[in-house]
Amino acid sequence: MALTAALATASRALQVFSTAVQVSSQNIANANTPGYIREELTLSPENSYERQGFIVGGGVKATAVRQAIDQFLETRIHDSNSEAQAAGAREAIYSQLELQLRELGDQDLSSRFSSFLAALNEATNQPEQDSLRSNIITQGELLISDITSLRNRVDDLRTDQTVRIKNLVDEGNSLIDEISTLNDQIAKQESNGLIESEAGALRSRRYIAMNRLSEIVPVQFNERPNGQVDIYSGSDYLVFSGRIQHIETESVTDRGVTVEIVKFDQTQSQLPLTGGEIRGVIDGRDGILGEFIDDFDQLTSSLINAFNRIHASGEGLEGYSSVTSTNRVDDPDGILSDSVFPIRINHGSFEIKVTNKQTGISNIETVRIDLDGIGGNDTTLEDLRAALDSIADISASITTSGELQLNAAPGFEIRFANDSSGALGALGINTFFTGSDSSNIGINSLIKQNHNLLATGQGGGPSDNRNALELATILERPLESIGNTSIDDFYRTIVAGVAQGTASEKARAAGLNEYRLSLESQRAQFSGVSLDEEAVRMIEFQQAYAASARVIRTVDELFDILVNL
Repeated sequence: MALTAALATASRALQVFSTAVQVSSQNIANANTPGYIREELTLSPENSYERQGFIVGGGVKATAVRQAIDQFLETRIHDSNSEAQAAGAREAIYSQLELQLRELGDQDLSSRFSSFLAALNEATNQPEQDSLRSNIITQGELLISDITSLRNRVDDLRTDQTVRIKNLVDEGNSLIDEISTLNDQIAKQESNGLIESEAGALRSRRYIAMNRLSEIVPVQFNERPNGQVDIYSGSDYLVFSGRIQHIETESVTDRGVTVEIVKFDQTQSQLPLTGGEIRGVIDGRDGILGEFIDDFDQLTSSLINAFNRIHASGEGLEGYSSVTSTNRVDDPDGILSDSVFPIRINHGSFEIKVTNKQTGISNIETVRIDLDGIGGNDTTLEDLRAALDSIADISASITTSGELQLNAAPGFEIRFANDSSGALGALGINTFFTGSDSSNIGINSLIKQNHNLLATGQGGGPSDNRNALELATILERPLESIGNTSIDDFYRTIVAGVAQGTASEKARAAGLNEYRLSLESQRAQFSGVSLDEEAVRMIEFQQAYAASARVIRTVDELFDILVNL
């Protein structure tokens, strides 16, 4: 019986060490396979038994083929993946925005502002010269072209992110499906009980899929006893107990551009606020680019309003025979201060001058804008129309679309001055710019058609340059709408903010990427294949195999001796 037991022990050892050699061979064969996780044969002593008062060992047995993996390290890698990809996406968008500003060349917006300001300054010397007045219009159109071009380029950048987001969503959903399928395959294979095999190849594929998914959205995972994993993103599940939840997009309009919001298709909750390439793209689209649009609109709106407020109180070389406000009022009977205008209307007044073109005699009337909130008689558009219509040689009406229209009697013309209320600029009467922000800024068509309407003076004749001098300071004036800074300073602040954001995000992305690489290096040391180590293990197992075979030969020889006695 002792020889039979020894033979059985040696026979089991042969099987165990043969399997061990196969495991090492598998590791060596996949040493350069991306994402491969080194496998290890787990050995344990066979149960002992008692014989004639002695405890006899049962030899060795193989309990499992397991992957050399640190679950905690994998979790840290997944977190670092999410953070690094999000930072990388934001850095790329910052860099794209910086390129669109073109501040390193001579086609930047700063240069265009300077050219417009130079045209205004040049016209102050001879405001009556048509070529100088025409140059102001030309430089104004070029400035508007650059403003709208920059706005369009940034809008295009935001639109481009839609394609990127949809591609990432499709890839993420494909990975979710793959992980769910691998879950079933792993659970089925490992239920066979063959030395409790851990389905190494399938598990490696699943870890690769989980690693890439963690780059797209932040994920956490939990492995079940049956070998399946549950995947979560924030408080929402992606794969859970055989069920899956996909990611989907929904189109919405934001700042005049169609964008995609991303959410989970069953819970309808949005993605976690931090981590993952999708979140980085969304932050870049809505935070970096969107906030730039907000600042740029604020800059453009301040330029339009401040310039128009000055221009509306000035006079050109000739007056208007007919003028219609460029801004409309929805309710003519509503108080003017309650209407939405690009310029705030205050309690105050403006002057209107009606001039007989043949005699040169002018009648100046003061039109009051009552917005003090006292007495219940605050001015409406209808009140303003009636007041203007009562002035001799002027007829005032409100168009069907809500614009105020003024017409001078034949042989007369209309001019404006001293608007303390801001009503003229708000309504868009005697203004230079039209529109409200960078998406719709333009030049008043009446001034484009007739340069003599450009308000360079304040009633002192053709050589009067007082209004032109005020207009020429527009870029340096502190404006309340942009925090009591000038347009020039505010734009420089915007550009500097983009540059600082780019540098900061680049440094952050580099740091996070270095951290991720350090974790991956740790993973390679723990889970990767070392050819030297595997060669040593293979030699050890081969020698153990040879020793077990030697035992079997010895037992065989002893059996022969016993048989021949």
